Amino acid sequence: MIPFPSFVLNGGVGVSFSDKWVWITIAGVVLVIVLPLIVIWGILSMSPEFRMLATVGIVLVWGIVSGYKDWIISQQKEETQKAAEG
Repeated sequence: MIPFPSFVLNGGVGVSFSDKWVWITIAGVVLVIVLPLIVIWGILSMSPEFRMLATVGIVLVWGIVSGYKDWIISQQKEETQKAAEG
């Protein structure tokens, strides 16, 4: 039998289920798990034409967001280099 951690029996390390951040974290984890499943279910329930459009749309939006993220990171690196030089 696996021993039950004592900090769980003591109500956690200063965290209780009445703390709002615990519930925000739990809700976030549930959304990260459930929301993609709902999106996939919605896409699979579409007609083949709309399914293709939705898939292409997701790929395009993913590419745009990825490019924007890379641009932001490069801007931050440039600012860091300028601050270190002068």
